[in-house]
Amino acid sequence: MPRAKRRLGQHFLADPRILARIADALDAGPGDTVLEIGPGPGGLTAALVERAGRVIAIEKDPEMVPPLRQRFPGAEVIQADALDVDWHGLVQAPFLVAGNIPYNITSPLLDKALLPPRPGRIVFLVQKEVAERVTAAPGTPEYGALTVGVQVVARAERLFNVPAGAFHPRPKVDSAVLRLVPLPEPLVEDGERAGFRALVVGLFGFRRKQMLRALRELTGWDAARVGGVLQQVGIPETVRPEVVSPVEFVGLRRALVDGGWPAR
Repeated sequence: MPRAKRRLGQHFLADPRILARIADALDAGPGDTVLEIGPGPGGLTAALVERAGRVIAIEKDPEMVPPLRQRFPGAEVIQADALDVDWHGLVQAPFLVAGNIPYNITSPLLDKALLPPRPGRIVFLVQKEVAERVTAAPGTPEYGALTVGVQVVARAERLFNVPAGAFHPRPKVDSAVLRLVPLPEPLVEDGERAGFRALVVGLFGFRRKQMLRALRELTGWDAARVGGVLQQVGIPETVRPEVVSPVEFVGLRRALVDGGWPAR
């Protein structure tokens, strides 16, 4: 096992049974192209090349790249930062995405994976807490802006947990396998995502306040104007943002724009 680098957030998983389960969750076949994020020493890569017709792996650590290329001559190993490189310049749709991704860049990698044109499926090994947040239901402690942002464009599933002891070096927390399947028709148009996110993040900044008060502070509108919008979309004035569903957030955003709120 190669030496992990703390600055890169590396924690290697070597259990072949768990790696096979992750690859099986992606459900890649001979006709599929898989983009793997952060292959490290190649444990998941080995399971993916057995299943997929084509594997393209993006690895940031330059010391990992030559051994990967030698071990997997049929795969394409790109030495790059997955956050910086243009994924769609490497692979054309349709494609799938998989990876054991560093905890410290999970959210931006989720965002990037869900940019159009979206992959058919995404399977990431992530911090257990992140998987719980992404798949949370309204009204639960884990529900938040990340939940809403993902669920308006994809169906999210937490498949199974992976204990910290399965990794080397051992992380401080457990992990979980998260599968995202982009919706055929996202609830939010791609051009509206930035404005929608600003609304959701803004309201969750007031998550302990009632919607009437939170929306007044966010928009600067008076109580009557805000109350009219909430009544229009069927959201009670007294509930808090943490119980508003993704679908209700979408309706709220559209009503606000129709009422004069900036579209972006």
